Amino acid sequence: MPLTVYLIVCPLVFVGGLVDAIAGGGGLITLPAYMIAGLPVHSAIATNKLANTMGTSLATVRYGRSGFIPWKQVPFCVACAYAGSTLGSWLALQVSDRFFKILMLIILPLTAIYVLRRRDLSSSREPYPIGKTTLICMAISLGIGAYDGFYGPGTGTFLILLLTAAARMDLTSANGLTKAVNLASNAAALVVFLVNGKALIPLGLCAGCFNLAGNYIGSGLFKKDSARFARPVMILVLVIFFIKVIYELVTS
Repeated sequence: MPLTVYLIVCPLVFVGGLVDAIAGGGGLITLPAYMIAGLPVHSAIATNKLANTMGTSLATVRYGRSGFIPWKQVPFCVACAYAGSTLGSWLALQVSDRFFKILMLIILPLTAIYVLRRRDLSSSREPYPIGKTTLICMAISLGIGAYDGFYGPGTGTFLILLLTAAARMDLTSANGLTKAVNLASNAAALVVFLVNGKALIPLGLCAGCFNLAGNYIGSGLFKKDSARFARPVMILVLVIFFIKVIYELVTS
């Protein structure tokens, strides 16, 4: 692997880990880094999963120690995310993603408008009973887990948005649950890609160290009163993703 690949990928993966730990969506930065470096799409997705699994593991541990993770929902949501991601990553090896990218051109602007119209990302409505909250979180974890296995960028952002809007979770709990769910979906997809020989392990491990550093710093920056910082970061990553999808559709 040429040194230039590492020089392109590793700094961007560090930034992606930093963003991912604070507001999710780090894959919007990390996955394009591999593609810019010239990796084939499936190898880029697989290697990205390897590095991100390392970084997300650290962020999840730090969030757990800080008391940000709602453990009552975690086992059920992790199981759903793992199942969804396994299916999604298998489909990614079988199906062209062009239709999905076209669908994203509709979903992403609507998501950005929703974020802009809300004054904050925490739910201001009365929380659901714990049982209903858990069921909604499980459905979200299954669907977004499938998306994460299939493609991935924006997973953390989509999870936070849906958990605060649909499940009526506060931002802190939503962010904590997002880390656990994202870790499960990354791990499931990584297993499928490793079995099929798609991940470039040396590059993934090296990039993973940079992702660990970014996640360590980012998870330390996240505080219970940091909601005001999450929204602009989410808007930024949604815009990046939208531009990226348009570029891929035009050049493909």
